[in-house]
Amino acid sequence: MNLYRMLARRAEEGRPVRIGVIGAGKFATMFLAQARYTPGMHVMAIADLDAARGHNALVAAGWQVGSGEAPDFATALKSGTTHITEDVMALIAADGLEVVVDATGNPRAGIAHALACIEHGRHIVMVNVEADALAGPLLARRAEASGLVYSLAYGDQPALIAEQVDWARASGFNVVAAGKGTKYLPGYQHVTPDDVWAHYGIDAQHAAEHGLNAQMFNSFLDGTKSAIEMTAVANATGLTPAPNGLAFPACGVSELAEMLRPATEGGLLHHKGQVEVISCLQADGDDVVGDLRWGVYVIFEAPGDYAATSFQEYGIKTDSSGCYAGMYKPFHLIGLELGISVASVALRGEPTGAPNGFRGDAVATAKQAMKAGRMLDGEGGYTVYATLMPAAASLATDGLPIGLAHGVKLQRDIAQDEKICWSDVDIDRTSQAVKIRREMEAAFAR
Repeated sequence: MNLYRMLARRAEEGRPVRIGVIGAGKFATMFLAQARYTPGMHVMAIADLDAARGHNALVAAGWQVGSGEAPDFATALKSGTTHITEDVMALIAADGLEVVVDATGNPRAGIAHALACIEHGRHIVMVNVEADALAGPLLARRAEASGLVYSLAYGDQPALIAEQVDWARASGFNVVAAGKGTKYLPGYQHVTPDDVWAHYGIDAQHAAEHGLNAQMFNSFLDGTKSAIEMTAVANATGLTPAPNGLAFPACGVSELAEMLRPATEGGLLHHKGQVEVISCLQADGDDVVGDLRWGVYVIFEAPGDYAATSFQEYGIKTDSSGCYAGMYKPFHLIGLELGISVASVALRGEPTGAPNGFRGDAVATAKQAMKAGRMLDGEGGYTVYATLMPAAASLATDGLPIGLAHGVKLQRDIAQDEKICWSDVDIDRTSQAVKIRREMEAAFAR
């Protein structure tokens, strides 16, 4: 509870936390909108493949563009202004930079950026959960070995879930389940960018006029983003997936503790200590009462009668036994909250969640029957969705991670809903991302 005080002190001392942002999309723009109001923070540089996007992000975030932009990194460092560049590696190497935020969403790029940050001594806030799901445990280990912090991004759901899990455990409770809410119905795993807007609830014309990315939005709808995010949660918390992955049960906040307890005790969980995503829709498409579409939750159990009695005395919603209780946060503010991670890694040397094991994996699964020679188009596209699997099961079946299922060609015919293996695709095994992923598997395999 001292982050603001610590930031204010850095501001008073004239040495704000100097930040580089990679990727000038929505998440980064939200962060920029708040960073300008946060004492002790200096967004020293923004890198994007298109520099114009960096300028546009600053405009959208309300910055006084022009007078606040620097022609180079040295000027930005000295004057407190911001340099915009298309050279990501130059940003990472820039003198004076402390924290790098990767908000690209590209898993291969995220791995390259994280490795460069470690080489140049920069803390890493990995908004890019796709990269984290692909190789986060190894990246975090390498950062720690170099005296650096690798962190999940506060404001995004995985970090908020990890925070709730940590709160429960630090309070002496055993965590039974944790996860998030979303909009999901059986069959959504086959939805493509062509029909995403009708299911998502956004007018197609509005989407076109505002430049909304259909494939990106579809990754939320078809279950891929949920699988990726729960992979990150499992790897950061020690919670694990059910053998069959996510079930997406329809569940409102008043039912959390009753439904998300073990099946042996009348609930829906395969085991205690599970990650799960709940849906805001009933099977017939009706809305769930008290849904948690935008929020996160944790289920924990009383270790004894005294705590169970206290649950009742203080009004927390429990299951029928009174032993299981649920806490939740109904919303998350995405990039508007990202400053918490930046401040925590720079001032406390602590991540807001970080992977410390390989427990879950998001495996590419066929959206449709496909012939050999078909090119896979990755997360949210027309060809694959992600299935959450226990890491051991993914390794045993040689499952292809969703983060590498883009721009690779099938080598055999695949049935709809069949999980895709490494041997099923023609992939460059000498590429950095593939080598790092394989190294991570070997380092953390159980």
